[in-house]
Amino acid sequence: MLIGVPKEIKPDEYRVGLTPESVQALTAANHEVMVLSNAGLGIGKTDEEFKQSGAVIVKTREEIFDQAEMIVKVKEPQLEECALLKENQILFTYLHLAPDPDQAKALINSGASAIAYESVKADDDSYPLLTPMSEVAGRMAVQAGASCLEKAKGGKGLLIGGVTGVDAANVVIIGGGVVGINSIEVAIGMQANVTVLDKSATRLDYLESIFGDKLNAVIANSENNKDYIQAADLVIGAVLVPGASAPKIITRDLVKLMKPGSVIVDVAIDQGGCSETSHATTHSDPTYVEEGVLHYCVANMPGAVPLTSTYALNQATMPYVMSLANNGFCQALLNDKGLCEGLNICNGKVTIEAVAKEQGYEYIAPMEMLNMISSDQ
Repeated sequence: MLIGVPKEIKPDEYRVGLTPESVQALTAANHEVMVLSNAGLGIGKTDEEFKQSGAVIVKTREEIFDQAEMIVKVKEPQLEECALLKENQILFTYLHLAPDPDQAKALINSGASAIAYESVKADDDSYPLLTPMSEVAGRMAVQAGASCLEKAKGGKGLLIGGVTGVDAANVVIIGGGVVGINSIEVAIGMQANVTVLDKSATRLDYLESIFGDKLNAVIANSENNKDYIQAADLVIGAVLVPGASAPKIITRDLVKLMKPGSVIVDVAIDQGGCSETSHATTHSDPTYVEEGVLHYCVANMPGAVPLTSTYALNQATMPYVMSLANNGFCQALLNDKGLCEGLNICNGKVTIEAVAKEQGYEYIAPMEMLNMISSDQ
């Protein structure tokens, strides 16, 4: 299979779809890999390193999109990239379609088959391609929040861990999943007062078994959410509803009750954000103030540490990339139910139920779509 790796064009995105080591593994398996010139500079990898791994370096993204049978990226394609996609082409990347109807429409019109990293499932129902970036984002969220609390950054001028005789910051983490547990670990390590809100008593019991009395684990409901969020110095939104837009846990009225100079870091912004006051920002311009509260809503947080993020992501994605390359689109998905669940758009149809429901499209189950394709061949 001919695999194409373009350079990411989302603002402040420095990751790359494949590392030189991943390219070498693919070329060793008799696949061809095209890499756009300078695509790896964000992680310190030169064209020469990709060439030594067996890649062909090309000068324009049009060559990539015109010739490659599979496009491997990191972030969702921008609309100008969607316009270059074509029928019978595989796109394998993060998509986050639920809050992005323009991208969904463009992918439908392209006729390409788009598999979303964040929708691929493992046998235990976890999301193996979302997990590594959630780990990075969870750890970064506390770093970013601690920085935002500094007065010069727009915060209240509070040291997250406090000092002798001065209280530490109150950090509230909404959601105890992968982002949440990594945020908890870092926040406790920085000696903050940490509360996690989660709807699952079982999950809270698990988190308490790990962190003990260093963590205040509280059932998420409207009353508890209000009490803890309005008293927080830093709130980290770590909510995930797979495939769907994030629920608006933090209303504007609740933001109004928060202390001036407090901070919201909305990690759920990729799926639309869990606060009514959230909108996506970039690493170049990461924050804004709404209702007296500083918001950090960078939609590609792991892009700030692209070397760590790219290698962590490739460790997870490469078995799937190799399967698609070795077996072809249909057979790879038929062989792996979890990979099949990652199919979001195929032949102009929506194959992820949450997106179809939110955006008013007809839903076709991925397996049904594959059977239709197989019968036509």
